[in-house]
Amino acid sequence: MERETQPRVYGWEPAGPTAGHEYAELLGGPLDGQLLDVTGWTAADRAGGALLIADFGLYGLGGRADHAPDDDAAGGPFRWRGDTA
Repeated sequence: MERETQPRVYGWEPAGPTAGHEYAELLGGPLDGQLLDVTGWTAADRAGGALLIADFGLYGLGGRADHAPDDDAAGGPFRWRGDTA
């Protein structure tokens, strides 16, 4: 029997998406497939992307994964640009 699973929301355990919130999908890197809650973010905030804690990335515990939208898709998804300390 297959169990349906919801996408994981970055920073929330074990909750899935919440009605009324906006999410950007994270593509690539250690956070691939998770959703980032961007509710209330301005267009400029979204265009700038996010440095997200990614304990399983290149730099281990406390490292960051750099995610940003493509230039032609400011609303998302947010693609992985690389890891940073």
